[in-house]
Amino acid sequence: MKITLNGKTWTSDKPRTLGDILHNMLGEEAEQVFACFHEGDVLELSAVIEDSATLVPITYRDEEGKRIFERSLRFVLLMAAKELFPDYKLRIEHSIGQGVYIEMEGRRLTPADVSALEGMMWDLIQKDLPFVRTRWSREEAISYFISQDEMDKAKLLSYRPYDFFNIYTCGGLSEYFYGAMLPSTGMLRAFALRARAPGLVLLLPDKDNPEVASEYVSLPKHMAVFAQSNYWCKVLRCNTAAELNGLVANHNLREFIRVNEAFHSKTLTEIAEDIANRGARAVFIAGPSSSGKTTFANRLAVHLKVGGLEPVILSMDDFYKDRDKLPLEANGQPDLEAISALDVPYLRACINSLLSGQETAMPRFDFTTQRRAPESVMMKIGHNSPLIIEGIHGLNPALHEQVDSRLICRIYISQLTTINLDRHNRIRTTDARLLRRIVRDHQFRNTPPLKTLEMWDSVRRGEEKWIFPYQENADIVFNSALHYELPILKNFADVLYQVPTDSPHYIKVNRLLKIMNYLLPADPEIYDEIPPLSILREFIGGNTLYRAD
Repeated sequence: MKITLNGKTWTSDKPRTLGDILHNMLGEEAEQVFACFHEGDVLELSAVIEDSATLVPITYRDEEGKRIFERSLRFVLLMAAKELFPDYKLRIEHSIGQGVYIEMEGRRLTPADVSALEGMMWDLIQKDLPFVRTRWSREEAISYFISQDEMDKAKLLSYRPYDFFNIYTCGGLSEYFYGAMLPSTGMLRAFALRARAPGLVLLLPDKDNPEVASEYVSLPKHMAVFAQSNYWCKVLRCNTAAELNGLVANHNLREFIRVNEAFHSKTLTEIAEDIANRGARAVFIAGPSSSGKTTFANRLAVHLKVGGLEPVILSMDDFYKDRDKLPLEANGQPDLEAISALDVPYLRACINSLLSGQETAMPRFDFTTQRRAPESVMMKIGHNSPLIIEGIHGLNPALHEQVDSRLICRIYISQLTTINLDRHNRIRTTDARLLRRIVRDHQFRNTPPLKTLEMWDSVRRGEEKWIFPYQENADIVFNSALHYELPILKNFADVLYQVPTDSPHYIKVNRLLKIMNYLLPADPEIYDEIPPLSILREFIGGNTLYRAD
């Protein structure tokens, strides 16, 4: 058989494990490879290759590599927790910086507890224990997890449309992690734990230097919004995909939708009152892709009007530079995410001119020609008209220079879901946002899923560089997640099958399909329960605030 890797070929007269092949072809560099892509699949290092194949290595610098490392590291943490705190269970909560926030149900972790867990984890890593993958029947898997009092996982597996599962066992513990793993604990060379009451933060390797653990970054506002979301889940009695499926199966999703939407409306009312009490006249709204910024801005305007104000919405998109003046990425393509893609001085000047009561010539960007329209639109506002300025760079200090800080209110919006697959496996907010965007782009922007996926890596790089570093600058954080949205979006997810399995972007599709496999679809008859002003309407249609569809 002939193996092709990084443009090089190697032949073997007998089947080999992927790990053996990599060591023969890469030498010491093979230690940096966690798995390989092959025809749309992720092959673990223990996989046996029997036929000729073209392989693409996966390292920690790849998104899938980070996920493989994290799954394996979480397994070691679960082993350590079972050894030290056998009467308590860990719950994986959400990401924070380059780490994951985790709590122990029923126990407030002390710094001494966290130190003991970290020490036990290093002991398990030094033993280089193998993660052994075996195939279990559905009945075997469900019976085992019931015996371990992991009822959330047992219930969820009963919904999966397959009769067998790949279960990993290490150190006497068996787990199901919804994805590929490393072959052994010894490959986990960099991590750290930090106490963060009432739980801990599992710090992953630094994205720029995977040989060392990342630094802990305190994000109190970010954490507070997740805590609020967790509170909502507890009020709604829906923390996992299995509980969400129960609502669908028992025809209780209508009430769930109503309460979800009521939470959003209540929060928007409070935000509008806060803005009015501050006397803010320049409200900057920022957030990553598919957070629902446009719908949020329009709904906020409605709530401000209830308070007697006359808000005016400005879009940063109108301040884009002409296409031929945009900065370029390393691949030579225009960098639409960079702040230098905007005419920032012109934007600041227009804001100040409007706030001073002057009639101002406002630009309009023509996306069909990719240039600023030759005609401007004259605008003048009164003292009762706060500006709502929406765009991905809304929290960047460069936009606020020369604007009176006493007049500014900064709002960060993101889809921060806290619905987990089960206690040990979260649904990442990045995946939820990507699903939203694929559905919206396909329906309303004439963009096929593959095109959206081809742009996604650039979008993510832009978020990491231009949005996330400034999220703690926000005065207010709004969580646009709707805990009922995944069963609705599942009905639109068939579009994912348009992406060919041999596409290098299929791995993203595969992640989304795995999530969808564990969820029951909502009955389309309940769509009438979703309000026309709902943020979800921005993605599925029926929004009456503006023509999204």
